[in-house]
Amino acid sequence: MKKTVLSYNVNGIRAAMNKGFSEWLKEVSPDTICIQEIKADPEQIDTLLFEHLGYQCTIHSAEKKGYSGVMTLSKELPIQIKAGMGIDKYDMEGRVLRTDYPGFTLINVYIPSGTTGDIRQDFKMEFLTDFHKFIQNVRKEQDNLVICGDYNICHNPIDINHPERHKKSSGFLPEECTWFDEFIHDGLIDTFRMFNSEPEQYSWWSYRANSRTKNLGWRIDYHVVTESMKNKVVDAKILNAVKHSDHCPVSLTLDI
Repeated sequence: MKKTVLSYNVNGIRAAMNKGFSEWLKEVSPDTICIQEIKADPEQIDTLLFEHLGYQCTIHSAEKKGYSGVMTLSKELPIQIKAGMGIDKYDMEGRVLRTDYPGFTLINVYIPSGTTGDIRQDFKMEFLTDFHKFIQNVRKEQDNLVICGDYNICHNPIDINHPERHKKSSGFLPEECTWFDEFIHDGLIDTFRMFNSEPEQYSWWSYRANSRTKNLGWRIDYHVVTESMKNKVVDAKILNAVKHSDHCPVSLTLDI
């Protein structure tokens, strides 16, 4: 049975809804969609609308109003739901949401940005270390993982426009790329690159300088799977024509 899993940083679920997100979701009708940066509490989200479209709605909001937060919509009822990593300083920001299904576990992650300065960059690097450990611990009980979301890192030079200009930019710092190398080398696969090795394939564009029209983007949204899931991966795409956010959705098709 084929299943489609989307990942989408909507940069505010209420703003995205005002731009036609729910109509688009009804049209494409993925089996599951992992949403990041919802910027809303559960009571601010019209979950009934999603339920009418056939989705189980699971939300992990940030304690801070209008900030961060992740949400997973699935047509299949999860066997288990776990919000957070068990570390308060991250969990209060609503960054990780685990849902288990027959045959695999889905991790919805919104990795912090470090663009606002050294304090948040340090926080981001701490998160990356602890998130890797978290994934290693999850794999001890379930090795069939799909880890999707906004990683806020361009893994390789091919994943960013004019890489020579961004060597000191958060999201493409050497230590971030090294972390991603180590993460992938720990028995994980960047599914998009299984099917597409072309440059200029991006999932985020700055609102400034007409960046999206010029395709001056960054590929920072990923579906990463464990090697045990590789033979179940049918396709992976970037849906760059979809415009409810400064990101676009990324798609993964599995044969479970």
